[in-house]
Amino acid sequence: MARQIGGVILDLKNISLRFGGVKALTDISFDVREHEIRAIIGPNGAGKSSMLNVINGVYRPQEGEIIFRGEHRRDMDTHAAAEAGIARTFQNIALFKGMTVLDNLMAGRNLKMKANFLQHAFWWGPAKREELAHRRKVEEVIDFLDIEHIRKTPVGRLPYGLQKRVELGRALAAEPQILLLDEPMAGMNVEEKQDMCRFILDVNDQLGTTIVLIEHDMGVVMDISDRVVVLDYGKKIGDGVPDEVKSNPEVIAAYLGTQH
Repeated sequence: MARQIGGVILDLKNISLRFGGVKALTDISFDVREHEIRAIIGPNGAGKSSMLNVINGVYRPQEGEIIFRGEHRRDMDTHAAAEAGIARTFQNIALFKGMTVLDNLMAGRNLKMKANFLQHAFWWGPAKREELAHRRKVEEVIDFLDIEHIRKTPVGRLPYGLQKRVELGRALAAEPQILLLDEPMAGMNVEEKQDMCRFILDVNDQLGTTIVLIEHDMGVVMDISDRVVVLDYGKKIGDGVPDEVKSNPEVIAAYLGTQH
């Protein structure tokens, strides 16, 4: 492979998150290395999406520390996370259904646009040059994901699998350093899953993007992940390369429902 896994880019230390008296995450620590595919797995209710929400600032943990590129943070702010290069897709598709594929991907460039509202309104000077540059970048993403044929189609008219690919494209349009994928293959048929796997591997390999993903399909996780962290009832019960995790007795017990 062209990529080389580097040093730690994101380090989560002793993260605990509570909602009232409910413990969503308890004293969880793990790291993410540059250019790797890092999977977070676990049964339903294990705290996986809560952990992604901590990473990109949707939730603020009561305890713990986030270290991103050497900068120590008590928590992450959503805007700061986006500006720092952390992009996200969601379990439930979060696109503008009435807008075209092209316009949805342009929305992913929003934080990179510097011209003011009036300049954009009159499409003048710096705003015109800026928008043309952003459009070129978006067209590169469209080519990369093989969605040229639907670029002018309203997203709401597309089948589910293509909508998930468009959502991936909008996240890529932001040129993220870390891409958080929350169940990118949920609800897909076998062919759609194969396509999505290929694109995730290409994003990681060709673009060099670090990926953190939640996925329930264990075959997919074990095939494409470099390392896997396992959560159960908000606690970490396993962490390592896929073969280590597969043979971990606690992980086996949690998935077979024999230990809680």
